Amino acid sequence: MSLPENYIPILIQASVAIGFVAVALLGAHFLGPRQEKTTITKNKNFECGIPSEGDARTPFSIRYFLTAILFVLFDIEIVFFYPYAVNFREYGVEGFFAVLTFVSIFFLGFFYVLKRGALDWDR
Repeated sequence: MSLPENYIPILIQASVAIGFVAVALLGAHFLGPRQEKTTITKNKNFECGIPSEGDARTPFSIRYFLTAILFVLFDIEIVFFYPYAVNFREYGVEGFFAVLTFVSIFFLGFFYVLKRGALDWDR
């Protein structure tokens, strides 16, 4: 049975955590170095004595980011195969059909990505 006094340790821990964050932020604000007046020379970037050229914000193709996100997505899905591979005898036929369903949904998503041309770099 859940009683209100059972939540006292959680409230104590939450208040200690919030108090620590507040003390750390206030301490950094009051004890930290003061910001001096900013000038053009002070705000200028410094790259090992070599004058900078060009813009650091060069545009990347969205296909690069899309490929990276798809890699992470499908890579994380592969991690879910490990528990099944370790315990496949214990799961039996029901576990086999569950993994078969998971793999079919996995391949549906993969074929959708292929059909949409997300991995086609020639376009």
